[in-house]
Amino acid sequence: MTKPTDNPADPFKKALAEATKTLADAPDLTVNYSVDAPGMTGETMRLPQVSRRLTRDEVLLARGTADAFALRRRHHDDATHSRYAPSGPLAREIYEAMETARCEAVGARAMPGTAGNIDARIAHEADRRGYAQITRAEDAPLPAAAGYLVRHLATGRALPEGAANVMDLWRGFIESQAGGTLENLDHVLADQAAFARLARKVIADLGYADQLGDDPDQPDPEDDSSEDASEDEDAPDSTGEDEPDDTEAAPEQSQDQQQDQTQAQVSMEDTADMEAMEEVEMPEGDEPPEPPAPPPHSDADPNYRAFTTDHDEEIHAEDLAEPAELERLRAYLDQQLEPLKGAVGRLANKLQRRLQAQQNRSWEFDREEGILDVARLARVVANPTTPLSFKVEKDTEFRDTVVTLLLDNSGSMRGRPISIAAICADVLARTLERCQVKVEILGFTTRAWKGGQSREKWLAAGRPQAPGRLNDLRHIVYKGADAPWRRTRENLGLMMKEGLLKENIDGEALEWAHRRMLARREARKILMVISDGAPVDDSTLSVNAATYLEKHLRDVIAMVEKRKAVELIAIGIGHDVTRYYQHAVTITDVEQLAGAMTEQLAGLFDTDPRKRARVLGMNKVASGVWRR
Repeated sequence: MTKPTDNPADPFKKALAEATKTLADAPDLTVNYSVDAPGMTGETMRLPQVSRRLTRDEVLLARGTADAFALRRRHHDDATHSRYAPSGPLAREIYEAMETARCEAVGARAMPGTAGNIDARIAHEADRRGYAQITRAEDAPLPAAAGYLVRHLATGRALPEGAANVMDLWRGFIESQAGGTLENLDHVLADQAAFARLARKVIADLGYADQLGDDPDQPDPEDDSSEDASEDEDAPDSTGEDEPDDTEAAPEQSQDQQQDQTQAQVSMEDTADMEAMEEVEMPEGDEPPEPPAPPPHSDADPNYRAFTTDHDEEIHAEDLAEPAELERLRAYLDQQLEPLKGAVGRLANKLQRRLQAQQNRSWEFDREEGILDVARLARVVANPTTPLSFKVEKDTEFRDTVVTLLLDNSGSMRGRPISIAAICADVLARTLERCQVKVEILGFTTRAWKGGQSREKWLAAGRPQAPGRLNDLRHIVYKGADAPWRRTRENLGLMMKEGLLKENIDGEALEWAHRRMLARREARKILMVISDGAPVDDSTLSVNAATYLEKHLRDVIAMVEKRKAVELIAIGIGHDVTRYYQHAVTITDVEQLAGAMTEQLAGLFDTDPRKRARVLGMNKVASGVWRR
């Protein structure tokens, strides 16, 4: 007899897993639920986590993700897909998006119930990426628009708001260039190979034929190599006697032409002789020095580069909005704080008590100045000639400390995650300030979606290969370490500003925060990163390696942890960040953020290394090295 489960979501998870196996026609498929990004590898499918609350949004997202993966598993062949896949990055993205749309459209035609579920998944993804707020076509991803248009034409269903916005921004261009090709969509939808050929034709119509690579349907040109070789053997040798004499065959030149050529040859020889003399006469010490190589863009990875930094900015929060707007946004943030005021207040008091409890007050006695030591007044009364005794309190460890909170301001944090992050940053700044610990609050995002002015400059330069980072950074200072909390309180409301949250390039943001901390005079420096996933910038990743930003983030983390000048910890919201950071914790609900931040900071200030390691999720192994 099986023990009944206490989690009300378990029956739903089990039912969804069985339905997914049936839909995918894969009885051996393993279905898991995780806070990591959804995905499917081999016989394992990873779906979004479903909490005990079993909310409507969670259910629809899980169903839609499961249906999308199941339909791709059933109607997609990897070998055919790879055969026709383009070689260029942007062309491949368009090809992938169109194939995903084809699988979902085929399933929606056969099983209309899946269409609504997939709509929920598309709506969630579009909302996470901020597609509804995009107003210009160049800021919208063309591959996503192409996929949405294929799905719309194949099913006739209206798209969710954000997806429909992206499709409409590009629809006129796509239909003007490839409308004739897309007319055949219905005839090839069920045939993956025929659809792949149509997709390649669409990509060529859109102007990216140079990224398609070789046509897989063309015969192998190596079959004719033997015939070409025999023809080359019969051809006359270019150095043989059969070659006509150019001197005899050329027409006679006039005397003036010969004289001009002779003068030109003499002048060129004179110039060469003069240059040679200058080279001989010039001492080695007077040779112009070679220009020094430009410094690397990143201290962690010399190979990491940015196409241009002309449009990057480091800006204070008060410079991004008027005072009246900041006041309004702060009032909105306070409204978000109202339901959590009791819980947040208790957490703040708990953190303060833990920090103050570690403030073991110790004194230096028999000093000539300081606080009068009343315990030794009896000696003075007994012997008036005895001098007064003073004591001085020793400084505690955390008083000479600075804490930096680096907040992910990407579009995926929109809504409740960014509100909770702003609230927690506000509470921690107030609490640590009471304990005489300085706090700096920083944020990172980009100035534009899909590249901004950096991408425009790259396009004007002719699209050079491997340009590096291709977006305009925006690093925001919400609160400086030396600024009191009461003067910067309004700045945290900026996180509520519509249109602020865009892409996230974590590696450069972490390196920026690290450099700021190294310039501080405090003896102890703690850097806490709060993010909800891996670095994502579509403009950069579309023209570089898929792991370009992720590799740089890992290199920066390794550099910070190796130098040990800054203590680095991270909190992941809904995504596992322990794969990047050595000291990290992952929370599945943004409402757990306040507690996680409190425990992490309190653990860092603990004087007992064993307790500190336990809080940070560390174990001491036999080698004596602290590891996860």
